[in-house]
Amino acid sequence: MLAEIEAIKKYLQQSVLCWLATSSPDYIPNVSPKEIFTLYQDKYLLIANIASPQTVRNLEQNPNVCVSFIDVFVQKGYQLKGTATVIPTSNPEFQLLEPFLLELTKGLFPFQSIIKIKINTSKKILAPRYLLYPDTTEAEQIKRAQDTYNKGLPPFTKG
Repeated sequence: MLAEIEAIKKYLQQSVLCWLATSSPDYIPNVSPKEIFTLYQDKYLLIANIASPQTVRNLEQNPNVCVSFIDVFVQKGYQLKGTATVIPTSNPEFQLLEPFLLELTKGLFPFQSIIKIKINTSKKILAPRYLLYPDTTEAEQIKRAQDTYNKGLPPFTKG
């Protein structure tokens, strides 16, 4: 995974949201968007818990998680799997990690705890077009995405 760390950092920085998947003790899946996240020591993902009570409840019972993030224009990103720990404000580690997330929030988003994920595996995410049409360039993908967003059309619509 260390060889991929620079690419992971790149796509994390280019992603507006990441999606954190957890599971309840009854194996009911839960996926929720997270807006404030960063890589820490190249082996942990830190996520600010702004308003995610179900995620926290799930993690207290089952720490296994999957996180996905993509650059919506290039349509590339990563899926990370690992184990999560919820760090409450009363834990001394919270004060150690908080500045890394405050740097991103500029103090605008209060958070109740920090979700610290030990990354165990990573897998690159690619839009299907890259696989079906190997000559596809990132520039083409960006243009296609910009055209789609500017027209307000679903990505599969021809316009």
